[in-house]
Amino acid sequence: MKQTAQSADASHAPPAAGAHGSSLYNEDLAPTGPAQRTWRWYHFAALWVGMVMNIASYMLAAGLTEQGMSPWQAVLTVLLGNMIVLVPMLLIGHAGAKHGIPYAVLVRSSFGTQGAKLPALLRAIVACGWYGIQTWLGGSAIFTLLNILTGNALHGPALPFLDISIGQLACFLAFWALQIYFIVHGTDSIRRLESWSAPIKVVMCIALVWWATSKAGGLGSMLSAPSQFAPGGKKEGLFWLTFWPSLTAMVGFWATLALNIPDFTRFAKTQRDQVVGQTIGLPVPMALLSMISVVVTSATVVIYGKAIWDPIDLTSRMTGIGVGVALIILTLDTMGCNLAANLVGPAYDFSSLWPKRVSYRTGGLMTASLAIVMMPWKILATTQGYIFVWLVGYSALLGPVAGILMVDYFFIRGTRLNSRELFDESGEYSYTGGWNMAAVVALAIGVLPNLPGFLHTAFPASFPNVPGFFNTLYTYAWFVGLALASIVYGTWMKLRRSPGASMANA
Repeated sequence: MKQTAQSADASHAPPAAGAHGSSLYNEDLAPTGPAQRTWRWYHFAALWVGMVMNIASYMLAAGLTEQGMSPWQAVLTVLLGNMIVLVPMLLIGHAGAKHGIPYAVLVRSSFGTQGAKLPALLRAIVACGWYGIQTWLGGSAIFTLLNILTGNALHGPALPFLDISIGQLACFLAFWALQIYFIVHGTDSIRRLESWSAPIKVVMCIALVWWATSKAGGLGSMLSAPSQFAPGGKKEGLFWLTFWPSLTAMVGFWATLALNIPDFTRFAKTQRDQVVGQTIGLPVPMALLSMISVVVTSATVVIYGKAIWDPIDLTSRMTGIGVGVALIILTLDTMGCNLAANLVGPAYDFSSLWPKRVSYRTGGLMTASLAIVMMPWKILATTQGYIFVWLVGYSALLGPVAGILMVDYFFIRGTRLNSRELFDESGEYSYTGGWNMAAVVALAIGVLPNLPGFLHTAFPASFPNVPGFFNTLYTYAWFVGLALASIVYGTWMKLRRSPGASMANA
């Protein structure tokens, strides 16, 4: 008999009473029950629209045009990257919808009850960086708005070491503090914010295109901008050298969500809801936003004489009451994306490190605090640093984790998990002292080949003589890491006695 997402078999039942005293258990990490599974496909679609429509996403395709791509090349690169990352998004999301568990608990089945803290920490640190980036962008919108209202009163010299002015720092911290309300009130408040704000974001994008086309005299001249890689261009014949790392960066952009998507799908009413909602909500809005960004960025060449890829910078050059409205909406957009994409996951991840002492709320506050320390404005200083160091770099860490999760859940376990055992320190997922060395070794093998290329890209003066082979590998960092880790983990686990033999059927 086919079982639904609410089936009360061993794989879906809540942890046994004894598990409540386990060091691995707290109420935030516990499997969701039927009453909590209320998200339908349109909630997931709205969630994705809310997360996609943000300043950082807008800057992706615009940044690729700055690197030399034509508008259409940039849009297609973004679309292809999102179609690729949708696959692990749906596959890993399956575990959340079926078993009601967050990412931090799911990784216990492959890494072990203690070893799971390693991938949880890796994902949490990357998310802290993203939380800081989005907070910086939201603070920049506030900074721009206040300068318009006060005649640039907030401008000032850069502070030593920080390299930003005291006005920029104050606006960054103000936006940071504004988000604390949603940290305190949990995931349901974030869902309501996304559902309410998604239509506003769509209207704003339409208005932005209307403004750009009217100012630049139509679409034709903008979208016909040639690629710099074409014959006669500044980078003639170098398209593929830019395309592959750019594609990896586009995959890397949502690689964090591809891992912790169970944090949301665990609230899905059915498996179909998460599949349909995500399929509609991710690639289509990303492609549309990319088209909007390249149209508007191309228009700025006509209007202002140079390409402006930062929407906050662009908005600051406009006039009238619309400037204030646009900046307020940009701030709202950034907050919605930041809370959904960059807070929920690391909050659960930090909670999983010490469940008895760290709740979801405390984990969220830890995320927000570490985001300040990471000084995100330095990551965004250049498109080279943002796309090829940050995005490609962390994809080298997260690709192997995604490969291990998918191989373990689908090929080793056939989607069968025993949720009770995931909270048992001495249960079937404890392996050796709580660590599954197959996953740890597979992760290391997936990451290490990409390390030389990352060091050369991030610190060329310190690592000038890295062999070209490693630089080439790094351009495919997410794919290389995922493939290597998948092969090593799958082979190692198959050579063992099948770990699924004693598992409850689902």
